[in-house]
Amino acid sequence: MNVTAILSDIKQRKFKPVYLLHGEEAYYIDLISDRIEQTVLEEAQKGFDQTVLYGKDTDFSTIINAAKRYPMMSEYQVILVKEAQNLKWKAEDELFAKYIENLTPTTILVLAYKHGKFDKRTKLFKQIAKIGVAFESEKLYDNKVGGWITEEVQREGRKIHPQAAALMAEYLGTDLSKVANEVQKLILNVPNDREIALKDVEDNIGISKDYNVFELNNALGRRDVLKAFQIVDYFEANPKANPFVVVLGSLGGYFTKILKYHYLGDKSSQSVAKALGVNPFFTKEYDMAARNYSRRKTFDVFAILHEYDLKSKGLHVGPHTTSGELMREMIYKILN
Repeated sequence: MNVTAILSDIKQRKFKPVYLLHGEEAYYIDLISDRIEQTVLEEAQKGFDQTVLYGKDTDFSTIINAAKRYPMMSEYQVILVKEAQNLKWKAEDELFAKYIENLTPTTILVLAYKHGKFDKRTKLFKQIAKIGVAFESEKLYDNKVGGWITEEVQREGRKIHPQAAALMAEYLGTDLSKVANEVQKLILNVPNDREIALKDVEDNIGISKDYNVFELNNALGRRDVLKAFQIVDYFEANPKANPFVVVLGSLGGYFTKILKYHYLGDKSSQSVAKALGVNPFFTKEYDMAARNYSRRKTFDVFAILHEYDLKSKGLHVGPHTTSGELMREMIYKILN
């Protein structure tokens, strides 16, 4: 089951007796776990029929004894096991497997197994998947975050401009909990009757709509020397907001897409968007950038980025060289 289906069932009070929520992305694990906690019981019932345990402080015997109890004040009792990855799975999973074979139908058991994947080859995993929910929360790749932001905004019945979503993705990274908080901030602060724009991102999240890594990529793609160095000047004046490592990472991703574009057979807008993992709104930009940077020049850019990655770590550089000076040299070499 995917997230939407699981949340839909919970909303309709179609509960499973056991939920194994595992994977590297904590956001969806917390989202589903919190939704169960908020939905199944009324506040007055939780004191009697809800138990919260932590993997590092409990064991399977305790969990099973709690799960075998019957609810006192409601139709169900809820057992939430947080940090379930800290349980001694290999030592005690047979004990837990016996419970799964003869579980208590009025108990909803939630296992929040974070920061790793549960072994899907085990008998226990297959048992849980058969009678409950075994959901893997996968880490989102960098090039998918912009699309994720757009979908989250649409889920709220709103719209966001592709450039605004892309700018947020560039700066916020793949921590979905952080990204989701910023999306909600925009939803609350931008009027319902209009699309969320770049200016809204600047006003509510604190990312400059004119001087950011997204605009630097655009300026380099167009070979707009003046704009590129204006942005570098801004970065040099605001180093904490625009650390060199973030700039390097963004440029690496951008020129990787340009290189991929060169090797595409079908350069139609939809094909390019799918291959590069970008909104179709941006495909003309990559067409222009590919004309400005041949395959050979793109490979040269990667060599420049590697050189300045090493220099940013103190290799082959003077002791008093600033990150602003390194960035300026790097941009000059990319443009020439």
